[in-house]
Amino acid sequence: MSTTRHLVNRQRRLATVAAAERAAAPAPARPRTGGGPGPEKPAGKDAAEDGTDPDEDPEEAPEDGGSGPEAKKSTARRLPRPSLPAVLCVLTVLLGAFAAWAFTSAASLRDDPGRQNTALTDISRTSEVKGQITEAVGAVFSYDYASPTKAETAVTKYLTGKAVQQHADMLAEVRAQAPKQKLVLTTTVTDSGVEMLDGDRARLLIYADQRNTRTGKSEETTYAAAMFSVDAVRKGGTWRISSIDTFTR
Repeated sequence: MSTTRHLVNRQRRLATVAAAERAAAPAPARPRTGGGPGPEKPAGKDAAEDGTDPDEDPEEAPEDGGSGPEAKKSTARRLPRPSLPAVLCVLTVLLGAFAAWAFTSAASLRDDPGRQNTALTDISRTSEVKGQITEAVGAVFSYDYASPTKAETAVTKYLTGKAVQQHADMLAEVRAQAPKQKLVLTTTVTDSGVEMLDGDRARLLIYADQRNTRTGKSEETTYAAAMFSVDAVRKGGTWRISSIDTFTR
């Protein structure tokens, strides 16, 4: 009798302990179905698997000189900007160099004889020198054996400087042969052009026809064309020939 009661009490105790153990054990995880959320992962494990530091700022570029886009942005932010005084200094140097170049160029243009030529701009002065020199050439390069003083007067009126001796050398043979051959030399300017006109100085190119007539025993006339240049100077309101160039050098 006592043995049976003892067994019954033992079974009750075992059943109570088993029930307590089942109540303390955790509930089994439910399987994932459909799109439901799965079990959450620990934050530390996610960071380790992704290879990133959760405490690291993603906007901050690495300091080891990485070549990623964030590193390039950081490098661009760290580039030094030129200061305003430095920029102004550079501009001052450039402007000074330009001013020196402009001054030198202007001086060279003023000193260039071609820039002083007003033959095409001063129409009245150009016309004046052409008219007077055309008259002078016709007078000094014409000679009549019957009135040699007329030629001498023309030389005094229209020639100056070294042109006097040049003219004497050029007409020396004509003077020597004129009385014997009763020579008459006539020079007519057919065209002229002012090459240079600078104040009271000018240079002209002359085209002329010359007629040489011998009125001795048998009259004979020859014709020739001539081209030469003359330098002229203006003295006392009159243009005079100062030099003769026959291009024979």
